[in-house]
Amino acid sequence: MPNHPRYTGMFPIAPTPFRDNGDLDLDGQRRVLDCMIDQKVDGICILANYSEQFLLTDQERDVLLGQKKRPADEPPAVVPAGTRHSARRSRKF
Repeated sequence: MPNHPRYTGMFPIAPTPFRDNGDLDLDGQRRVLDCMIDQKVDGICILANYSEQFLLTDQERDVLLGQKKRPADEPPAVVPAGTRHSARRSRKF
């Protein structure tokens, strides 16, 4: 059986900010992630069960997951994976 890390602590769900025209606000997303990191969270949930997740295209989901690629000393991202498709996407990052 693989040895998976056991996560403990606070893992807030990162909201997905949008611009007025409906596009992803990537600068806003970076500020959200930086704020959470600055507050010393133990990890960050990306693309959790907020309703906006269902409005996103696969490409937009990949862009948001790419926003969390950060140095190893920053908290891990947790990506819900309820289907084979979402599990495959989460392994890409």
